[in-house]
Amino acid sequence: MTYQTIRFEEKDGAGVCTFDRPDVRNALNEEMVGEIRSLLHEVTAGGTCRALIFTGAGSSFLAGADIAELRERRAGDALRRINAALFREVEQLAVPTIAAIHGYALGGGLEFALACDLRVVAEDAKLGQPEVALGIMPGAGATYRLPRIVGLGRAKELIYTGRMIGGAEALAMGLANRVVPRESVLEEARSLATAIAKNGALAVRLAKTALNHAHELSTDAGLALESVSQAVLFDDDEKNERMTRFLERKQAKES
Repeated sequence: MTYQTIRFEEKDGAGVCTFDRPDVRNALNEEMVGEIRSLLHEVTAGGTCRALIFTGAGSSFLAGADIAELRERRAGDALRRINAALFREVEQLAVPTIAAIHGYALGGGLEFALACDLRVVAEDAKLGQPEVALGIMPGAGATYRLPRIVGLGRAKELIYTGRMIGGAEALAMGLANRVVPRESVLEEARSLATAIAKNGALAVRLAKTALNHAHELSTDAGLALESVSQAVLFDDDEKNERMTRFLERKQAKES
């Protein structure tokens, strides 16, 4: 498909979606929301992408929602869950997602990153939820995703104050999985995506499903989901092929 606000490429099972509105620091508007949703459907239907990276063109990841658009929105727009619905789709995507963050990831930009499975952050990146400074609050997932990632106390501080944090602090509080120099962010994210793509596709997919539901299930329900998922994998052709290759390599080394 041809897109106006994003770019997409895929190589060896790893896809890269680049937000492409650098003149406004990739501010998230409704056109971009629609195009990202179309891309997610394309990735799901294609079946060849095993990990998906999100990054931004120019100086930022996603500076946040388009304020000019946001100022004109009313109660009905909030109830449409324009950004929240997109971020939920990102969270539920069958394949793991990685946010490769440089520059600004503020407001909706950080909420997008929170919906991703992993976050690779530049040392000099600026992350935050500054909505309260504009007279609104985070409305696309930060009030429930951020506490699960960094803890309730830290989430309250970040949301109440609206302050920005850098890569080192993001790593210390568990918001970032890895922190690297700015020029290495995409390379590090690609390395992670390639490592994921080498593994069993269905195994990774079911592991993501179990992990995504871990916080909302009882212990017994969580263990049951694990067991059922493992039962499916035990009868999967790829499991048999991978284990056979492993045993053959082991036998060759021992002989």
